[in-house]
Amino acid sequence: MLHVDLKPSTHNGVKSNFSEFFIKTGKIDKEYGKIYSRLFTWRQKGDYDDLFDFNKDTVLPYFELVNKLISIIEKMIKEK
Repeated sequence: MLHVDLKPSTHNGVKSNFSEFFIKTGKIDKEYGKIYSRLFTWRQKGDYDDLFDFNKDTVLPYFELVNKLISIIEKMIKEK
C-alpha cells in the first residue's frame, strides 16, 4: 500500500506530503490528519513561541490516538 518515494526537506514538507498522499487519498482517515495538524501546531508553538505551556489534561487524550496512527503507518510499511 505504501508505494511513494517522498523526500521532504522540512517539517512543513512532511506535513504537506502526509496530507496530500495519505489523507486526501483516503489511505489514512482524515480524522488522523486533523490530529497530526494539531500536534504539528503544538510542536511549532513549543519550539518557537516564547511562552506556551502544555498541560496533562490537554495532552494525555492524544496518546491513544497517536498510538493508533503509528500502528496504521507501521501496517502500511509492512504491507509494502
